[in-house]
Amino acid sequence: MDFALSSDQRLLQDSLNGTLARLAPLDRVRAYANGGDAGDIWSGLTELGLPGLLIPEVHGGLGLGLLDAALAAEALGAHVTPSPFMSSAVLAPLAILGAGSAVQRDAWLPKLAAGEVTAAVAIGEAISGARDGAAVTARDGRLTGKALFVLDGAEADLLIVADQAGGLNLVAGDAPGLTRIALTSIDLTRRLAELRFEDTPAEPLDAGEVTARLRDAAWVMLAADMLGASGAMIGKAVAYAQERRQFGRLIGSFQAVKHLCAEMAAELEPCRALVWYAAHAADAIPAEAALVAAHAKAHLSEVSRFVARTATEVHGGIGITDLLGLHYWFKRVGLDRQLFGGPERVRHLAAAMQGLA
Repeated sequence: MDFALSSDQRLLQDSLNGTLARLAPLDRVRAYANGGDAGDIWSGLTELGLPGLLIPEVHGGLGLGLLDAALAAEALGAHVTPSPFMSSAVLAPLAILGAGSAVQRDAWLPKLAAGEVTAAVAIGEAISGARDGAAVTARDGRLTGKALFVLDGAEADLLIVADQAGGLNLVAGDAPGLTRIALTSIDLTRRLAELRFEDTPAEPLDAGEVTARLRDAAWVMLAADMLGASGAMIGKAVAYAQERRQFGRLIGSFQAVKHLCAEMAAELEPCRALVWYAAHAADAIPAEAALVAAHAKAHLSEVSRFVARTATEVHGGIGITDLLGLHYWFKRVGLDRQLFGGPERVRHLAAAMQGLA
């Protein structure tokens, strides 16, 4: 049995890496972090078909699987790319495919696949529990309450919102009674928002088990993003060790620096198989999907933090400067670690799935 990526999957990732090197170099990321727009980056990714990755061909998409999406997320993380990929190309299509009516699918999936609209998914409270009074109540096709830390929620044309009763709801971006408040996080390559609903009209979705599938997919995408970001940080540390001289020698020749680089690689490399298997299980082995997704999210949260700290240490003082830009990767994995549940919360949920908590 062949457990490697297919030639098409390798081509997808190679093509995406090449495109991102052109569309999202560090200077472009820095411009976005300083308040700029990333519309040109998303347009370039749309030309590759990325928004329609999971959407069936009948609705204008590519009809691929979550493993393909994980490979894309890994590349986006490696380039700290500002884009609504996870929200608009992964979670929203999965929600509409799994819980939407035929009318809702026909109305939204072609637009999402074409990149004509973007979407955000507010399910954080359903996964991590409510905080600071955040909760959304659905009644008679109207939403009231608030959702916190919604990724890409500030600019999305379509919102998919979880309510207290476990339902999912479609909300148009221009719906009356909807207020969006931009939130600041440590990661300037992505933007969060607080969504407030005041008798806001919404279309209910037939949620069923879809919210749990969205949670698992989000965990896998975040793990893949951390995998890509960590690989990039290791690459930068190794490259720096091969060019920086101290005491008349390349610092990469010092045993202590060699050990730091080797330890990062040894910690990260097994994670690749874990993330790929979690993505594969989501489509092929649904009975294992939730548990392995939780393992991937929790483990990559710890490994990526170790890699971020160690890569910065290899760089020495320059590692914390804006000129180098390593902090964009450092802070990106920091946000990934907390989105949709920190590692402690995710491990608790994994234990509960096994009857251990």
